[in-house]
Amino acid sequence: MKTVNKNLPNNLTKLRIILSIIIIVIMLFPFDMVNINLPKYLIDGNIILDVKLLIVAVLFVVASITDYFDGKIARKYNLVTDYGKVMDAIADKILVNGLLIILCGQGYISPIIPTIIILRDTITNTFKMIAGNNGEVVGAIKTGKFKTAFLMIGLTLKLIGNFPMGLLNIALDDFFLITATVLSVISGIEYYNLYKKYFKIK
Repeated sequence: MKTVNKNLPNNLTKLRIILSIIIIVIMLFPFDMVNINLPKYLIDGNIILDVKLLIVAVLFVVASITDYFDGKIARKYNLVTDYGKVMDAIADKILVNGLLIILCGQGYISPIIPTIIILRDTITNTFKMIAGNNGEVVGAIKTGKFKTAFLMIGLTLKLIGNFPMGLLNIALDDFFLITATVLSVISGIEYYNLYKKYFKIK
C-alpha cells in the first residue's frame, strides 16, 4: 500500500495560508507609491489585463488546488485531524473571504456578494460547531461544494479580466459569482434544516 508523509495535508494547508497572505499583500501594496509600475494591457477594447491581478490569479489557482488535495489526501490515507480541520477552515476563509473583501473595496465586485457569502459562512460555521459539540459528524453538502467551485472559478475569471469571454461581451465572471452567491444562500438554508433541531428551546 502506498504511503504518504502524515504531515502532507497540514503542510498543504500551511502553504495555502502563506499564499493567501501573499495574495492579500500584493492586492493591497501601494506599488505606485514606491515607483513600481505593473503594466495593464487593453485587449480588443474590451478586456483589461492587469499584471498584478494576473500574478494574484496564478497564486489563487495554486492555493485552490492545495485546498482540493489536502482534504483528498487526508481522507484517502486516514490523516484527518482536528488540527487539520481547524487550519483548513482558517486557510479557506483567509483565501476566499480576504480576496472577496479586497475586490469589493477596489470596485471589482458588488458589496452584495461578499456580504452574503461571509454572513452565510459565519452562520453555517456556527451550525457546524453546535452540531459537532453534540457529537454529530458534519460533512460538506453538495450545494456547498458547487458554491465553492463556482466561487473559485468566478474569482479567477474576475482576476484575469474575464478573458477570453470578455471578447464576446459575455460576463461569465459575474455569472459564476452571482450563481455562487445564490448557492451560498441555498446551502445555508439546507444547513439550517439539517441542524435546526439543536436550536429548539428545551
